Amino acid sequence: MTDFLHRYGPTALVTGASSGIGRAFAVELAARGLHLVLVARRDDRLRALAAELTARHDVDVRVLAEDLADSGAPDRILGAVRDLDIGMVINNAGFGVKGAFEGGDPRTLAEMQAVNCTAPTRLAHGLAPALKRRGRGALLFTSSVEGLIGVPYSAVYSATKAYVVALGEALWGELTPAGIDVLTVCPGATDTEAPARQGIDKATLRHLMSPEDVVGSTLSELGGEPVHVPSDHYRQSFAGLQAMPRREALAAMARSVAGVSATEPAKP
Repeated sequence: MTDFLHRYGPTALVTGASSGIGRAFAVELAARGLHLVLVARRDDRLRALAAELTARHDVDVRVLAEDLADSGAPDRILGAVRDLDIGMVINNAGFGVKGAFEGGDPRTLAEMQAVNCTAPTRLAHGLAPALKRRGRGALLFTSSVEGLIGVPYSAVYSATKAYVVALGEALWGELTPAGIDVLTVCPGATDTEAPARQGIDKATLRHLMSPEDVVGSTLSELGGEPVHVPSDHYRQSFAGLQAMPRREALAAMARSVAGVSATEPAKP
């Protein structure tokens, strides 16, 4: 625990912290003694979580209620943490929709690109210099197994998550020599609010992981390979898809995902 605090403390920034994987990251890091900056849209949830973690673990928690679809949000966040020694950055916020590409709402698709791609890029860019000066720390990105291959009927989401994988891998190559652990996690089906927002009944999902298991698996991989798929099932499934001729893999994915209705999701 002392080594973890020294390497990644004293403070971690977590986006998308009001629910799901982001909340699980916040809970686990507070239990390990890190102070926190929690970012999400839902101020009430953030404040309730902050009060809980402060009372339980005696850590300082700063709440920043921001919508990362707003182009000014990353700069406001960077300004709000300028006085802190942040040793761990967890770019977790993201959302997706399912459905035929041409049926997607243009504004929602643009917001998805802003939240999933632009915001983590700008936050990583703004915080990487301080991490390099420290000579230790971590930069994490939450992608998805859908970032490992283009997914029909999830076209823009899978494209944004492929961007996150590429960004994380590139920064792994740049920053690990400076002592920074860079890791991109690609969860499969996870027991969060996300499936319901996409019109998916969680009861139909097999091999569903808990957010806590995703986080535990992810933190155990710090300092290792640049990309981590926590689920054995999804790791094997997507390795199989990637090994297939691309046209066959994409046709199989189209058959698998077709018929899942698109919904207008609430962002974290």
